[in-house]
Amino acid sequence: MQDQKEIWLFPVHVAEGRHWLPTAIVVGGTAGLIAADPQIEPHLRQTTAFHGFNRVFTSTVSGGLIAVVPAAFYATSLIRKNSYDQSTGLLAGEAVVDDTVLMVALKSITQRLRPTDIPPNGSYADSFFQSNRSPIGKGTSFPSGHAMMGFSVATVFARRYRQHKWVPYVAYGLASVISFSRITNQAHFASDVFFGAAAGFAIARFDVVRQ
Repeated sequence: MQDQKEIWLFPVHVAEGRHWLPTAIVVGGTAGLIAADPQIEPHLRQTTAFHGFNRVFTSTVSGGLIAVVPAAFYATSLIRKNSYDQSTGLLAGEAVVDDTVLMVALKSITQRLRPTDIPPNGSYADSFFQSNRSPIGKGTSFPSGHAMMGFSVATVFARRYRQHKWVPYVAYGLASVISFSRITNQAHFASDVFFGAAAGFAIARFDVVRQ
């Protein structure tokens, strides 16, 4: 509940002059990609360059990795009776829950069509507030839940084990691959993934781990 309080009070903090620079970067980057999405998406529809990559990193595989890695890590820590590792697994789960609340709220508001909802020769410029799939935004596009949760989990591990130089590279590398697959699979626009990754990082870094 404390996490949620901080998340929903974030606009107030920005209005008070805090965090304005990273917020401006994320908002500006998201806006720029939203403008570029109609030019990016037709190329992804036409290319065959990512077919092999997409067969490996399907939606099920990507979501499974995000769920299984923290769960397996926590189970292993119970067996090893390592309280620090147990806490890491629980913090990763906490971050995913926080992500889910924000994701559902944003999806229900934006109701953005997924790229695959739009005919190949259709217009990608008018995708917001067009989906009628669910009042809570299930199956809609903005933001990417996979990117949000992937970067949250990665940030928890990267921060908790930053003394091991390789951990951040592996954690963020895997999160980046999962996020990129959401674009190449045409499940999300690039702007969905960029904003989701940034939000997931911020939630884990400033609301969950705080170290």
